[in-house]
Parts: sequence; C-alpha cells; structure tokens
Amino acid sequence: MSTHETIVSQLNLSFDVENLFLENESFMHNVPLNSETHFKLIIVSNDFTDLTNVKRHQCIYKALNDTMTRIHALSIQAFTLDEYLKNPIILESPDCANK
Repeated sequence: MSTHETIVSQLNLSFDVENLFLENESFMHNVPLNSETHFKLIIVSNDFTDLTNVKRHQCIYKALNDTMTRIHALSIQAFTLDEYLKNPIILESPDCANK
C-alpha cells in the first residue's frame, strides 16, 4: 500500500470524515521522482468541534502514528463541516527553496 493510501485509510478509520483531500506535493521538493515525502491534507470532520488547531493537528498525528516516520512534511488544514462550508480557506503551498 502506498503512503498516500495508508494516510487516507488511517484518517478514515480514525475520524468521521465528511471530506478529505490529500495531495502528494513531493514533486515540489528536491526529492527523487515518485517520492511520497511531502503531503498537503485538507480534512473536514465534526470530530474537530471545540478543538483548537493545535489539538486537531495532534489528533491527526496520533491517528497517523508510525506513518509519520515515513514522510518528511505534512501540511494540515482541519475543519469542522460548518467551518468548511462557511469559509474554506485553502492555502497554497509555497515552492521549495531547495528545488
């Protein structure tokens, strides 16, 4: 199973996911072709209700556990469904300075 598939699977098992988008952004960095080292995650779940952004990220890192040792970077945008519907601010990822 690819790292991408593993991340999606683990998140779907850990959260009641309304929407999930995971993009492999490794191509934007100085890594070998077809690497799975840098990801951008947008996840929508009401499991994040009343949690700060830090707590949301901690929950995601806990859910991914050992998978985090296989990647270099994970950009996370975690929303409740209401937050996402009201204002889905999707940040663009910057280009890597070392590419």
